[in-house]
Amino acid sequence: MKIAFAGKGGAGKTSLAAWLGDYLARNGENVWLVDADTALSLGQASGLNPAQLPTPLAEREDIIRKYIGQGYMSLNPEVSGLPEALSVPLPLGGPAFAGRIAGDKQLLVMGTVAGASSGCACAANALLKSVLAHLILEERAWVLVDMEAGVEHLGRGTVADVDALVVVSEPSLRSLGTAAEVARLAGGLGLARQVLALNRSEGAAALPDIPGLPEQVLRLPVLQGLRQRQLSSGSVLGLPEDREVNALCAELLDMLGAPAPIGALKASA
Repeated sequence: MKIAFAGKGGAGKTSLAAWLGDYLARNGENVWLVDADTALSLGQASGLNPAQLPTPLAEREDIIRKYIGQGYMSLNPEVSGLPEALSVPLPLGGPAFAGRIAGDKQLLVMGTVAGASSGCACAANALLKSVLAHLILEERAWVLVDMEAGVEHLGRGTVADVDALVVVSEPSLRSLGTAAEVARLAGGLGLARQVLALNRSEGAAALPDIPGLPEQVLRLPVLQGLRQRQLSSGSVLGLPEDREVNALCAELLDMLGAPAPIGALKASA
């Protein structure tokens, strides 16, 4: 299944993508985590040191020239094998669940056109879109895409072929307004399978009446273990609230109507 994570910057979409990727891998699933956000923080959130992060694809001028060319450009290049060549493995945040063999978890950092050293926005964007389309349409593993903050990727239709969208928001009027706009644009692309993930949500207070918000709401509480770690580590994995995070991931998959991973959460109990 292919799932995109979108929302206002700082709402927590990268953390949720990292949690779900780790939950799936520990259940025996093979997972691609695709960092398509300007902040490029999915790798650190998933347990990599900054020195271990791969160079963003958008900054690989040699690769862009090889696959897109110069002058007459190929805007629909054959990119099979390229994600595997440019990705790096990610560590697990904990042991595989009982009775399971952990799956592979790979990180591909897309980067942004603004960071491309060649300055050739058309070529870099064409390659980024082709690689992302290949992962979404061809790969049989789970693909989780941490999208750029806001609505830019949706406006370009970059993830039009994903199966589901998780719109991450904080419980604030501005953040929920962005979430509603993201959901509206996604609906225009045919992405009807949506969940609103309300991060740092205290209690079950009613949401403001903002047209367009997804009907299904996953409430994520404040995690003190994460709050305490944030000043010393970029990783969001292996928290004291690991079991709670796993339960939230299982609930999210259920809301999305996703196929159950190989090992159900109760297998780890």
